[in-house]
Amino acid sequence: MYVRIDTIEQGLRDLCHLQVEGEGYRLSYRIIRDNLALGLSAISDSCNPIELTRNEWQAVAESVGAQFVNIEIRCSDTAEHEYRVNTRESDVANLNLPGWLQVQNRHYEPWRLTDVIQIDTAGQTIEESFAELVKKLGI
Repeated sequence: MYVRIDTIEQGLRDLCHLQVEGEGYRLSYRIIRDNLALGLSAISDSCNPIELTRNEWQAVAESVGAQFVNIEIRCSDTAEHEYRVNTRESDVANLNLPGWLQVQNRHYEPWRLTDVIQIDTAGQTIEESFAELVKKLGI
């Protein structure tokens, strides 16, 4: 099962007219937990920029005895990253994507965990990055 935070948060904005803060993550935790409890695998697609949410995702998995994997996808080439941010298009209806300045100004806490699978997409196609992830996951 797959949960995308952008979709949930935009749904809350559109349907409930909320100023979304942590509600999207909190709702996603519940959805993921329910599915993990059924024995399903689950993927959460989120920016996950702070240690608090990383710990909360881990707690969700541990609460039902599920295994979890932390994956960080990044682009170390600043020019390439800026280009990607400025040229991407959203497939989530009504979602306003942040511009480069907003991305640069976002609060981000470096990962302190050592068991994080890191994928640097700089200079790679989507297919190459995905192949690297599959290899690192051992699947």
